[in-house]
This record gives sequence, C-alpha cells and structure tokens, in this order.
Amino acid sequence: VQLQASGGGLVQAGDSLRLSCGLSGGTFNYYALGWFRQAPGKEREFVAAINRSGGWTEYADSVKGRFTISRDNAKRRVYLQMNSLKPEDTAVYYCAADRVIMTVLSIDEAQYDYWGQGTLVTVSS
Repeated sequence: VQLQASGGGLVQAGDSLRLSCGLSGGTFNYYALGWFRQAPGKEREFVAAINRSGGWTEYADSVKGRFTISRDNAKRRVYLQMNSLKPEDTAVYYCAADRVIMTVLSIDEAQYDYWGQGTLVTVSS
C-alpha cells in the first residue's frame, strides 16, 4: 500500500488550501484514514480522521470548525480542506491509513499502518 499526498504550498493567514492523498495497492474502503502534521521542532500530532464509510469524523481541537476531512471511495482519495489558515498551522502534513475490520477510526498515530511522504504547508502572517 502506498499513499501519495499533494496540495501543500505557501499561503497567507486567512487563506484556504485543500490537501489530497491517494491510496494505491490496497482496497481503499478497508481503511480508516487520517491526517497528521509535524511543525518544525515539534512532535507529530493528530489533525483529523475519517472512518471507512465517511460517516464518522474526528478533529483536533485546534482545527475544529476550520478543517474538513472527506473521502471519495470511488477515486480512492482522502482530502483535507483547510480554511482560515493560521501561521500556527505551518507544518508538514501526512496522510495515513489504518487497516480496520469495523467502521472505527483512531486519533492515535500508532494505530496507522501506512503513511504518505508528507506535504509542506506554510502559512505566512
């Protein structure tokens, strides 16, 4: 299984950006999917997750109301729509896949089996 993230870039505070991540080599709807991020000098942290069907999502408090995770099972892609971006959102963003049997999701990165290479988001003030 491979994950390929894209969509990062340099934006100004208040702008929007949409990250995209494609999964290949596995049955897409067997996986819960998540986005994590790592800011310079900090630990990687949970951002958002979505279960297999897309009917259940979870968000970190820091992004709740600004970010939206979604998935398109037909296109085998997961998205992270980021609105009202802040300088503190600057980080490398990683998509991850968690092979699950039931329609659950996890905010714990240790549960995720596969990781993408990361895409850099820089928000200037």
